Formats: sequence, structure tokens, C-alpha cells
Amino acid sequence: MNREMRRKDREITGLQNLLEVLDRCDVIRLGLCADHQPYIVPMNFGYRAEKGKVSLFLHCAPVGKKLDIIARNPKVCFEGECSYKTLGAEKACSYSAEFQSVMGEGEIVLLTDETQKISALDALMAHYGFVGKPEYSPRALAGITVLKLSVSSMTGKRRV
Repeated sequence: MNREMRRKDREITGLQNLLEVLDRCDVIRLGLCADHQPYIVPMNFGYRAEKGKVSLFLHCAPVGKKLDIIARNPKVCFEGECSYKTLGAEKACSYSAEFQSVMGEGEIVLLTDETQKISALDALMAHYGFVGKPEYSPRALAGITVLKLSVSSMTGKRRV
């Protein structure tokens, strides 16, 4: 569900504009919650946008707290920012910042099919500038968990 943004003058609209900000993000922060206890973790990511639908791809070890939480509650949120710069001032309350950010919500699934895992990892490698077709050893593929976050809503905000 998209919420109304208070500062309309800073809102980033349009999927392509949101994706341009996402392109510049080095990491996203994944927000999880189980048993009313929030948990946030920074993660490397890649993404694909097809037919107006955005999927984020993440990878991690095959065991751990985040996977335990996702197994109990696959609904997540995420945030990423780029171009952050503190703007100093003579008065403390006049300090501000330049930034661009995206945030959204969605649901995560674990990819188990090897072809899907490879495709997701290719998107992740492309996001970080890998040129060509990456190769993954069978051992590496077997030892990694690949997650697909299907984005249900995404908003963006900037101050430049």
C-alpha cells in the first residue's frame, strides 16, 4: 500500500526515476519482524523490473537469524539511500542534508531452482558492475541462499 508523502516537493515519482535511485544504492537495509520484534540488516542486492513489477534479489548464508525470521514472516520492508551529504549551518537546527532514497514493502521467497538462483545472482553481479556472464561453481551455488523480494510498493524522496 502506498502512503501519502507529506513533502510532495521532495517526492520521486515514476518507476524509472525510482529505479535510477536504486541503481545508485550500494546496499539496501532489509526490515524484518517476528513476534513483534523488529530486525534490520544491510544487504547487497540486484534487481529486475519487468512489466512494471520490481523484484529485488539478495543472497546470504544458508542459515541465520534473518532466514529464521523470514520463515515465520515473509513480509518485509526495505530502504536504500545514495548521494547523502550533510549540509552544515551556523545554527544546530539549521543543519540539513542532501539525499536520494527509496523504500518499499514486499514479500520474500527463497529461490531453490538452480536456474532461478543463477538468474538472480546475475542481476546482483550486474548491479555491482560485473561485465559479461558470471560463472558460479556447483559448490558455491549449493552453499548460498538466494532470496527474491517481490516489491508490492515503493516510494522515493530526495533533497538536492
